[in-house]
Amino acid sequence: MTIRIPGLALTDHTLQVPLDHADPGGPTIEVFAREAVAVDKIDDDLPWLVFLQGGPGGESPRPMKADGWLGHVTKTHRVLLLDQRGCGRSTPVTARSTDGMSAAEIAAYVRHFRADSIVADAEMFREKVAGGKPWTTLGQSYGGFITLTYLSQAPEGLTACLVTGGLSGIDASAADVYAHTFPRIARKNAAYYERYPDDVAAVRHIADHLAAHEVLLPDGSRLTPERFRLIGSIFGMSYGFEHVHWLLDTAWDGDDISDRFRQSVLAETSYANGPIYALQEYCYGLPGTPTGWAADHEIAARPEFAADADPLLFTGETMFRWMFDQIPLLQPFAEAADILAAVDDWPALYDEERLAANTVPVAAAVYFDDMYVDADLSLDTARRVGNVRPWVTNEFEHDGLRSGSVVERLMDMVAGKI
Repeated sequence: MTIRIPGLALTDHTLQVPLDHADPGGPTIEVFAREAVAVDKIDDDLPWLVFLQGGPGGESPRPMKADGWLGHVTKTHRVLLLDQRGCGRSTPVTARSTDGMSAAEIAAYVRHFRADSIVADAEMFREKVAGGKPWTTLGQSYGGFITLTYLSQAPEGLTACLVTGGLSGIDASAADVYAHTFPRIARKNAAYYERYPDDVAAVRHIADHLAAHEVLLPDGSRLTPERFRLIGSIFGMSYGFEHVHWLLDTAWDGDDISDRFRQSVLAETSYANGPIYALQEYCYGLPGTPTGWAADHEIAARPEFAADADPLLFTGETMFRWMFDQIPLLQPFAEAADILAAVDDWPALYDEERLAANTVPVAAAVYFDDMYVDADLSLDTARRVGNVRPWVTNEFEHDGLRSGSVVERLMDMVAGKI
């Protein structure tokens, strides 16, 4: 069924796909995508573009109207908004959906939710929904990681690739990624406290109170100092500093933490969308190299992130073992997470020789100050992958795609206008 919203016609598509594409006769899961086309172009024979969302574990946008990057792209393309397997309406990975599985079974199941499987799903949509013609990809953040896997596995299905803040390190391990990540998080903290110097004392006051008192969130779980520090993961967005500052502004109700603050922190740290995002170290699994809770090892080696450091630093997009003990919706996955952290037989996601010989045009926005995806690793990848044109800018943070000018520039780059 097709519905209309201001400026767009939307059509839902659901496919049954193999859980394991290497075993097409085995168990299946559902993968969902939503087609978006400008209302005045419904009957036009437009080229297709598939949107690869960030995350991992992030569902595609639910559009309200034809604005932003989607409004721009639908001027020339029919767009497929893909809910990657395991999230949104694509057979979600949750405690409920994995109920009855052992930890080993959950770990084996989740291993089929990496970029290689997502690419295979996308190829099925290209054949069954998009008519089999090659299409353009737009990869935001983790969607750029998927793009590199797509170029490794099925470049014949691609006419061009647009990447925003998502050129991953081709051979970077989880330890390598976090070694680059923590210094950037520290710099974001420094910039935050420079903008809001009074928050140095405010953050320490909250953390000390949480250490000395049992403060419960609305779901009954405890708000600990380390869980409080997770809210700094938003620092890499254009609005991140203000978001955290205004949360702190209403943190107290007399001598206790306010209900409003508790609800806000719960919403930001509950992982209600599923555990894939919290399990994300498996995205960096390399053949012969277990991820081994790399963030835990890295933060332990950095005294500036210690619990008693002054100022107290927020953590970023960093996933720690304690989260699977403290956060109720992650607790059912704790043993599986330990199994995944020890896996050393990950298949390679990137084909270095094929990437070096790539002929598909790739235009990539590399955000110089990106807290989540290291610009140095991105530029190293741009040098090693054929036909990649990076656009390095410090005008935007990681959410630069929300500005239509970013995707417009990338489209002009692949079209040879820039």
